[in-house]
This record gives sequence, structure tokens and C-alpha cells, in this order.
Amino acid sequence: MAQMGFFDLSDRYASLDAKKDPLIEINAVVPWDEFRPLLERVWRKPDEDRKSRAGRKPMDVVLMFKALVLSALYNLSDDQIEYQVRDRLSFMRFLGLGLGDRVPDAKTVWLYREALAKAGMVDELFAQFDGYLARRGYIARGGQILDASIVPVPHNHNKREENVAIKAGEVPEDWEKKPAKRSQKDVDARWTKKHGTSHYGYKNHVNVDQKHKLIRRYHVTDAAVHDSQAVDRLLTRGNTGSGVWADAAYRSAEIEATLKARKLTSHIHRKGKRGKPLTQQAQKSNRTKSTVRVRVEHIFGAQANDMGGTLVRTIGLVRAKAKIGMKNLAYNMRRLGQLGRLNPCPA
Repeated sequence: MAQMGFFDLSDRYASLDAKKDPLIEINAVVPWDEFRPLLERVWRKPDEDRKSRAGRKPMDVVLMFKALVLSALYNLSDDQIEYQVRDRLSFMRFLGLGLGDRVPDAKTVWLYREALAKAGMVDELFAQFDGYLARRGYIARGGQILDASIVPVPHNHNKREENVAIKAGEVPEDWEKKPAKRSQKDVDARWTKKHGTSHYGYKNHVNVDQKHKLIRRYHVTDAAVHDSQAVDRLLTRGNTGSGVWADAAYRSAEIEATLKARKLTSHIHRKGKRGKPLTQQAQKSNRTKSTVRVRVEHIFGAQANDMGGTLVRTIGLVRAKAKIGMKNLAYNMRRLGQLGRLNPCPA
């Protein structure tokens, strides 16, 4: 087989361009180097702490960050990321790699995400990009939409007594004697029911601005936490609109009082009670509210269908927060590319 030459590679890239490679759009709108100072806080040791300058240089922090963005955009495991970067020209180009360059292996990707997770850095990266969106003119407008989506994780097959201990916040006695077994068990994820179906995992609670359909805040909990319990963590003062939309799960006297105290206008769905169903007027009002609230469902739909699904393969809440936070950040990067085409000059 003949070796690929420079012009062959250029032709391949031109073919990708003709097919509208979505990674080109994301690469063009995201200011990657602005993340470098934050990223180097957890990945690169200060010169005075390094014992020697010998050995192979560590992978560039921005390249590693972009590898995590790829993982979030397509919901790839660490092994899949390594394979796909080696296999796909579009991934190589996104990372700025040539055919002969060193590719980050699965272990390095895992270590890098682990460092970000333990440092709580994903929240800071998300906030920094939100600031960049504002500088680009995409400030939060039109009001806030609140909702939550269940993020599944692989099921634990525990004994009944083990589950009792976990729910009590204890480590089962047998696991203390078997650390390898303990390391493979997620004691933070929880079961919940939605529409009569049981789900196991976490929840991604989000605040979305009505105008641009961007995630402005998020909060990650286990799946058993009720949607309404995250309201205080989601509400923001930065939106130009005073309206707040949410489904009936958020309807309570306490939340209505919170919104009033913050001078926000409630557009939360009303819910009927036993023996006291909603009036036709209330049903019509809910349908009107749904025309706005549905925009948050578009985001969850994009994450589930266009971004490879939402399954989290990590163990524990700290790692789940990092994975889900990266998913939300990657969505906003993807959305910024779309907004650049649809609304390049935001008012």
C-alpha cells in the first residue's frame, strides 16, 4: 500500500470540509488558549517541584482538554477516545495532531479527567466559557427555564443487606475486607422512578436561558433528589428576563415565595390535586407555558440523541459531576457554533 502524501491528506481534509465536519465549527468559535491558565493548575507541575527535566514531555493541557470535549460530544469511553483519535482524521485535526504525532492513550485521558474532577475544575471551566459567551454578546436573555434529566449509570448488583447499609451511609462490612470490590461499587448513585419506570444513576439539573437555549447553570445530584430541591442552586440574577419556567414538579408555596422574594415571575405549571383537577383555564395556561419550557427538552434531546447518549461509565458522585459538567460544557460549545450561523450578531 502506498504511503499517504501531503496532497492526499489535504484532499481528505477538503472532503471532510465539503461534508461540513461539525468539529471545524466548534474549533473556530471556542477560544481554547483562554482555558490554559486554569488547566495548567492541575496538570503541570511548577518547575521548582519537578525532580528532573528528563523523560517524555507531558501532553499539552489544551490538547487533553479537547480530548475530553470529544469524549463528551460523542459519549466515548477513554479506550474509545484513544482508538478514534488514531482512526479518524477529523478527530486528529480537531486536536491539532498530524499522522506522526503522539496520541494521548486511554490511561492518560483517565488521569487527566481524574485530576480535573478531584480539583472541581469543570465548574470553573464551565463558568469561564459562560463569561466568554457573554463577551460574544450571548448574555442570558428572555428568562430562565429549569428542569432536570436522569443520567443513567451501570447497575450495581448488590445484596439486599448491602443496599441497606449504602442507604444508611455506611460501607458494607464485606467490602471493607475487599478493597478491589469496593472500588467497583458506586455508593453515591440512587434509584428513582419516573412515569412508573425505575432508573438508577444521577440527575443533571439545569438552568437554560430562554433566548439562546444555552445552559447557564447546572447542579449534579443522585437520581433520588427531587427536582425542586435544586432550585436555589440554579436560579441566577444574570438573566435580563424575570420569568421562570418549569414543570409542575417545581410547583410549591415555598418556591413561589422564593421567586417572589427575588422579584422573579413564576411561569411554573400548575398541578391538579386529588378530587380537584385543573380547570380548563389552568390547562390552557399550562399549554402556553409549555411552548417556552419545551426548549429545555431540546437540550436534553440533543445530549441524548445527537451527542451519543448520557450514560456515565464512571464511579462515584465526584467523577459523575465532572462527566456531566463536561457534557453540559460541550453542549454549549456546540450550541455556540449553531448560534454563530443562526444569529451571528446577537442584540
